[in-house]
Amino acid sequence: MERTAFRAMGTEVELLLDVESTEASENAFADARAEFVRLEALLSRFRPDSELSALNRSGRLRRPSPDLLRLTELALAARERTGGRFDPTVHDALVAAGYDRSFDEIGSGGTVVATEPQVACGGAVSVTEAGGIQLYAGVRLDFGGIGKGYAVDRVSDVLSAYGPCLASAGGDLAVRGGVWPIGVETGNGQLTLELASGAIATSGSDRRHWTTTEGSAHHLIDPSTGRPAKTDLLRVTVVGRTAVEAEVLATALYLAGAESATREAEELGVPAVLVLCDGSHVLVGGLA
Repeated sequence: MERTAFRAMGTEVELLLDVESTEASENAFADARAEFVRLEALLSRFRPDSELSALNRSGRLRRPSPDLLRLTELALAARERTGGRFDPTVHDALVAAGYDRSFDEIGSGGTVVATEPQVACGGAVSVTEAGGIQLYAGVRLDFGGIGKGYAVDRVSDVLSAYGPCLASAGGDLAVRGGVWPIGVETGNGQLTLELASGAIATSGSDRRHWTTTEGSAHHLIDPSTGRPAKTDLLRVTVVGRTAVEAEVLATALYLAGAESATREAEELGVPAVLVLCDGSHVLVGGLA
């Protein structure tokens, strides 16, 4: 088993490849790391030279890169599918909540100034017939969670050409080939899931939070209010076909609250671990 770890997209990345150590495996890790670096350079809202920042400034890109175009399409489809609970237009709400720079900076201590959101979420975004992206007045995009999931999926595809693999970035994880024991935090310990394919993603208010002039804040915005979500759930972990799908579902279920999330996960057959704020947890969607 070969392993490498590094930091990218504001989180710790771990890559595992179930092969003998060879020059090929070293090349595989180099290619995977380069893919994380490339996608972060395209998708980070904290980098003024990124393609996403250029789109947010201008409001329009006639010829976006295939990755930015595809991620925009995936995010808009997710917003439609979740009834707006997942929303890529939360950029200004995140900034208003104090998340106006990388988490390495705001999470290092001190009090962050929070302001009133200037623009409601749910803003209009369109992909033109010619393959361009149009943001309407006052709309800016954030691809933090779904962008990380997209990168994990892409890197897993890169590594899978060399053998069974696992790619993990923060709360997002995907595997290709083999059978992988994955530890998932519950309210009173850890549950081990065996994953042969697909992905797992976790969303929760305990992941990225900070202190503001208005109290505690976290990065999961409720698009209906434009503020950090208030729910009886602390954390949601979801198993999906891809890391993008799992990321979207984890966020949507978290915002739904425990009762609605339990019902929705059972109806959709989505395996999930719901950890409530009181420390209890519920296994749903076929987990027992």
